[in-house]
Amino acid sequence: MLRRDFTKLILASGAAGMAGGLNPFGDGMAYAQSGNGGLTAIIQPEPPILILPLNQQIPVGVVGGKIYESLLSYDFDLTPKPQLAESWEVSEDGLTYTFKLVEGVKWHDGAPFTAADVVFSCDVMLKEVHPRARANFERCESITADGDYTVIFKLKEPFAPFLLAFETSSAPIAPKHLYEGADYRNAPANDTPVGTGPFRLAEWVAGSHIRLEANPDYYQEGKPHLTEIYYRVIPDGAARAVAMETGEAQLSQFSDIETFDVSRLAELPHLELTTKGYEFFSPVLWYEPNLRREPFNDVRFRKAMMHLLDRQIIVDRIMFGLAEPATGPIASTTKFYDADVANYDTSVEKATALLDEMGLTPDASGNRITIHHLVVPFGEMWTRLAEYFRQAMSAGGIEVVLDSTDPGGFAETVSNWDYDTTCNMLYQFGDPALGVARSYISSNIRKGVMFTNTEGYENAEVDRLFSEAAVQTTEEARQELYSAVQKILVDELPVLWMTEQKFATLHDTRIKDLIVSATGVNANFAEAHYAS
Repeated sequence: MLRRDFTKLILASGAAGMAGGLNPFGDGMAYAQSGNGGLTAIIQPEPPILILPLNQQIPVGVVGGKIYESLLSYDFDLTPKPQLAESWEVSEDGLTYTFKLVEGVKWHDGAPFTAADVVFSCDVMLKEVHPRARANFERCESITADGDYTVIFKLKEPFAPFLLAFETSSAPIAPKHLYEGADYRNAPANDTPVGTGPFRLAEWVAGSHIRLEANPDYYQEGKPHLTEIYYRVIPDGAARAVAMETGEAQLSQFSDIETFDVSRLAELPHLELTTKGYEFFSPVLWYEPNLRREPFNDVRFRKAMMHLLDRQIIVDRIMFGLAEPATGPIASTTKFYDADVANYDTSVEKATALLDEMGLTPDASGNRITIHHLVVPFGEMWTRLAEYFRQAMSAGGIEVVLDSTDPGGFAETVSNWDYDTTCNMLYQFGDPALGVARSYISSNIRKGVMFTNTEGYENAEVDRLFSEAAVQTTEEARQELYSAVQKILVDELPVLWMTEQKFATLHDTRIKDLIVSATGVNANFAEAHYAS
């Protein structure tokens, strides 16, 4: 019997008892069911911690986004919406941002939420522990409270995307009374996350599940509608698909379900598929060469690799339609995208001409050079991307050796620049100044730190264009600068952009108002409810 069939048999054996509240996982726990307003969701991998100010990895953001909040949320078009801030004003010179906070908000431990918490979080704690928040709030000349419910941010110079800096994972507000003066990473408060969100931590059984319960003191009257959320840890991909298929889980997100299984599950009558809710992240996937090494430091080799790759094949046969071909560093789903850049058609002839020009002539077996590719260890999709890369390169006489590692080893290897090529996929966070520039500006070449300019690209003109675009006050001026930088980057190919990803969210059709913002499953689920 195949492992998938065996897993399905085991999980399905509990399905008959589901209506009666029986636990299909056989571990003695009572899991949330739709009948009492609860929700069972998949979480994979298990979060290492739930303190969102300290860690912003995908699973932490998914679960922590129900516990913590920030000042703003964002509509699907990235228009700011109120969250902990009920209103805000921006001065005419673009230097002063004044936020009026919601009154009567309580932390999960009952303490009152005030402007002092916002000032402490943004001006003190996050600057020390949160890399994106540090970059954003270091642009402030001052962050001050005017009474208990007004916070004023004064910038040193205009920063156009500043209002996008208050998404929950980008600026999670932490309780000052629990963290002030503490060693943040080793604080006793880290044992139990305390936020202002509609759900609070009730139980965490390592390796099994995380249970959140509704916050009875939530400041939005009548919310949340769900009584609890169980995040079930299911390491096996086939088992995750079966859990959704049998109804043992009612929600999966990001890459929980392998791309080849998504369309099959979406056809089931009890499940609904949406790709909405990832607009704020707008991830772009690429193959990444280490530009410090030969032959990757030669743009002709990078162009040859690009001509050997077929982005549509990746879209159709690896992503199964859950992506669009990328044309450059800025996703078409975000502002300042420009399609008027160089295009690299799939052409073995053009690739081999470039390789010949470099003097990389084939040997008797047709092999010109051997390179290594570090496989991303996060599921079947990444394995298929590596296998396709090896196949595509072979057409040009480039032999690719695939190297495997575990998640920790992958991060260490890439961040310390000890690789030939690999894959990566980074979020854009609503604006190129927040999520794109970091991958290409030379000031962000930081050994040992992931999601920086790990490929080692340096171009002073690119640095200048990104820097100037961030502080321009009109969209026209910013577009001109970002169009210029896109043209340079696509000409020089510091990485090989392949696809704009469309993550799949699958959920029980009875659940309504689940995805209501540009941060989708990372949002707080205050409005989610079962159809009456």
